[in-house]
Amino acid sequence: MTMTPDGLAGLGRFSEPALLILISLSDGPKHGYAMTRDIAEVSGQRLGPGTLYGGITRLEERGWIEPLPAEDRRRPYRLTRAGQRVLRARLEQMRAAARAGQARLAEG
Repeated sequence: MTMTPDGLAGLGRFSEPALLILISLSDGPKHGYAMTRDIAEVSGQRLGPGTLYGGITRLEERGWIEPLPAEDRRRPYRLTRAGQRVLRARLEQMRAAARAGQARLAEG
C-alpha cells in the first residue's frame, strides 16, 4: 500500500513525531503532557514541547486529530476517523517492511 501525498510521508521530518502522536491518541483522548508521557513509555522517545505541539498543529490542520473542550488549562485531543485510516495505513506499511526485513535477515 503506497502512502498518498496527504499521508504521513507528506509531513517530511515531522512524520515520526506525527506517527507517535497518532499512536498515543489511538487508545483515547489525551492532552499534551499525557501524550508526552505515553510516547516516552511506548517508544522510549521524549518529544520536546516544540516537536509535540508542532506535530499536533500539523495533524489538526490535516483533520487527523481534533481538539476537545479544555479541562482546566489542558486541551485534550482525539483521533478522527481520517486519522485512524492514516495510522492504519502507516502501521501496515511498517508491518510489511518489518516482514521483508525479517525474511532477508533469515536468508543471510
